[in-house]
Amino acid sequence: MIRVLLADDQSIVREGLASLLQTKPDIEVIAEADNGKIAVMRSLELKPDVVLMDIRMPIMDGVAAIRALTQQAPEIKVLVLTTFDDDEYVIQAMACGAKGYLLKDTPSEELAQAIRSIYKGYTQLGPGLWEKVNAGANTKVKTPPEIAELSTREQEVLNLIAQGYSNREIAEELYITERTVKNHVNSILRRLNLRDRTQAAIFVYNNRNT
Repeated sequence: MIRVLLADDQSIVREGLASLLQTKPDIEVIAEADNGKIAVMRSLELKPDVVLMDIRMPIMDGVAAIRALTQQAPEIKVLVLTTFDDDEYVIQAMACGAKGYLLKDTPSEELAQAIRSIYKGYTQLGPGLWEKVNAGANTKVKTPPEIAELSTREQEVLNLIAQGYSNREIAEELYITERTVKNHVNSILRRLNLRDRTQAAIFVYNNRNT
């Protein structure tokens, strides 16, 4: 069973989500919270597998709650579910440690599947949100120690990943084969301890020149 905590300041939303998710045989709603502070406290106490987190909540907002959980219980995975798709919210939430970001108009079965994917360690972004993450990362990277250890070619590939280039587009841009690009991408993710291209884009955003 995937144990889920619901964090949303609207009781009708929590009730609806709980009713929906309880119909899934592999998902169990174990607790609810109406603000970020309570979400963090109950998560640390109950250790859910996934927290379904709204962004705008009283006392402590979703971004602050995500940051606190990432610092205190990184094993707990957070999936944002909100009505707000502002670039700042998306980028901040993912940069603070959220594993996914969906809007509340997401179909119920897609939401359930996203929870399963987050639980397995994958990153989930709703339609159009990947572009927002890339927009925030569309600048050249600084050279912190981790990046300095990459080869020049790997740094070039990382920058292009952050700009949303596919492997084929990177190959065309750098005049190398797609297989070589794939090898570089795998090496970058391994050496920077990142799971996927979304995390790579966020890593670039967090280390961009200001």
